[in-house]
Amino acid sequence: MLTMKDVIREGHPNLYKVSEPVQLPLSEEDKTLLIELLNYVKHSIDENMAENDDFRPSVGIAAPQVNVLKRMFVVHVHDAEGTLYSYMMVNPVITEKSQELIYLPGGEGCLSVDRLTEGLTPRNQSITLEGLRYIEETDTLCPIKLHLTGYVGIVFQHELDHLNGILYTQKLFLELPSAKPAFELSQVENDG
Repeated sequence: MLTMKDVIREGHPNLYKVSEPVQLPLSEEDKTLLIELLNYVKHSIDENMAENDDFRPSVGIAAPQVNVLKRMFVVHVHDAEGTLYSYMMVNPVITEKSQELIYLPGGEGCLSVDRLTEGLTPRNQSITLEGLRYIEETDTLCPIKLHLTGYVGIVFQHELDHLNGILYTQKLFLELPSAKPAFELSQVENDG
């Protein structure tokens, strides 16, 4: 089981490297890592588990954060309406993005950053993300195309940055006059 002791921190050289594409078919090791990453996020938001074990709350985590330089991440986040977006992503890419920028009021956080930060991180208001989604229950890897906006879109962009060797702390601005605060509601459409 992954805990915070497995998460590498700001300053570790592998957090600033571009991750390699995942070789297909998925190895058992890669499947296990995806499941462990998702379990970390689920456990981190379970109050009982977080109290008893070494977890910091999270809505996503990328393989590079546990020192594995492969293009994989997981997201497990609810939007303001309570809709759950739970994905184990492999080799994701953004294929479209809006010119309009948004930011998370109060700023973003990260399991790999142990310090308080000031500033806002610009994100695209909407993105189209394509890749492969691993589904544990059926042990399948399915092509997927997601249209993401608002807070959920920010979460996916944050995790994708990890695959490109970028921490949100490298994109901090005190003001973003041309950007808007993220809407409370997020939308996602699954095209596959």
